[in-house]
Amino acid sequence: MSNLSLLSGIQQVGIGVSNAEKAFTWYRKHFGMDVPVFKDASSAELMTRYTGGKAFSRYAILAMNMQGGGGFEIWQFTNRTPQAAEFAALPGDLGIFGVMMKCRDVEKAHREMIERDTPVSAIYSDEKLGKRFVVVDPYGNRFTFISGEEWFGKGKHPHGGSAGVQIGVSDMEKALIFYQQVLGFDQVVSDNTGVFSEFSDTNKFRRVTLRPKVPFGGAFSRLLGPAEIELVQLLDGAPRKIYADRFWGDLGFIHICFDVNDMHQLENKCNEKGFPFTVNSANSFDMGEAAGHFSYTEDPDGTLIEFVQTHRIPLIKKIGWYLDLRKRNPAKPLPTWMLNTLKLGKVKD
Repeated sequence: MSNLSLLSGIQQVGIGVSNAEKAFTWYRKHFGMDVPVFKDASSAELMTRYTGGKAFSRYAILAMNMQGGGGFEIWQFTNRTPQAAEFAALPGDLGIFGVMMKCRDVEKAHREMIERDTPVSAIYSDEKLGKRFVVVDPYGNRFTFISGEEWFGKGKHPHGGSAGVQIGVSDMEKALIFYQQVLGFDQVVSDNTGVFSEFSDTNKFRRVTLRPKVPFGGAFSRLLGPAEIELVQLLDGAPRKIYADRFWGDLGFIHICFDVNDMHQLENKCNEKGFPFTVNSANSFDMGEAAGHFSYTEDPDGTLIEFVQTHRIPLIKKIGWYLDLRKRNPAKPLPTWMLNTLKLGKVKD
């Protein structure tokens, strides 16, 4: 399998919340994340490295927008009160400080957000980055809506799922080694230094946008679509670590998860580059209605990167139709009609 076909795309961004069902309702109504691929309640036994040495119970919902793009893993502790950061995360703080959402029409999406009484920023325009606007959800999480490409389906909203993340880094050159050489985001779309009004009126940043030169391939690549990562370094201040003294699963963006086609080859690559797995389920891990092999690594600043090679996924839950992907060529995209069966689980308001 080629180097760049190891990933199918961004499967989901983990979002720690205090009430998963309430958050799912908000993301469904405002962002169109209305297909719960699975809902699972279990104990996070393998994540004790990031939860103070103790396994905590949790409830998670994987929600997708079937127009295309990555999903949200809406994540809630069920036997522990999740902790908020002592400060509001700002652009350039270390970790995932923002998620990018794909739009068919940025201006139309902006108008509809206003009509739904969603708090939005003004529309920002950049020669290289295009038009974009920012939404902060009721939980303090930052989402930037950008122009999207390669849509899977149609829907009532002029926007789809996640198209990438914004990550604060302390050393751009070290971060580039990880994101370009390990994850394969090896095309520099833009590299700008200056003051950016969408971030701050005074602080100076370097921001580098990356994409893979070769499109993603694999079972879910048609649904997940293309993605980008924007690395942001604060140049005239001291960035704070967003998850300092907190647990994985606490409030905020807890990880970015990539769908993987060959976990063993990816592990070899991570080891070779000096970023070994810190968590590894080793075999198939049951997630209620779904199952897969998952692992984690860290970028140079400790930002958590999750990998999942999906083994089983529910297509039509009512009749118990589950797809076992271990019996398929992992590099071959699933047919559109099969992915479309996920729409049958759509939650309507």
